[in-house]
Amino acid sequence: MSNTTKANEFMSKLEHPLKAEMEAVREIIINANSKMEEDVKWGGPSYFYKEDFATFNPRIKNYVALIFHKGQLLNIESDFLEEATKGKVYAKFYSMEQVTANKELLEKMVNAWIDLMER
Repeated sequence: MSNTTKANEFMSKLEHPLKAEMEAVREIIINANSKMEEDVKWGGPSYFYKEDFATFNPRIKNYVALIFHKGQLLNIESDFLEEATKGKVYAKFYSMEQVTANKELLEKMVNAWIDLMER
């Protein structure tokens, strides 16, 4: 995984009320597939494999906002995910319980992205 050190430095300086939840989501994404890469882009930790996959928006403080840039391409249905404009999909984590409850969903999304990019 490239630039994880850069993301770690970003996170070490970040002040966010749900920082532990954000760190837990990072770990899920990082550990879901070794092909996924991490960097800091657009003001937050960002993930890509061949193309941009997802980015945190740490400016939002009342939940952990994770934006899947082309999430609709994954064709994954979940009541937890919110569709947005331009093919984006949002995940909003308000608690560690939500992070834990959606671990398999996040792993599925990471691996679906890798599969899509390898076609």
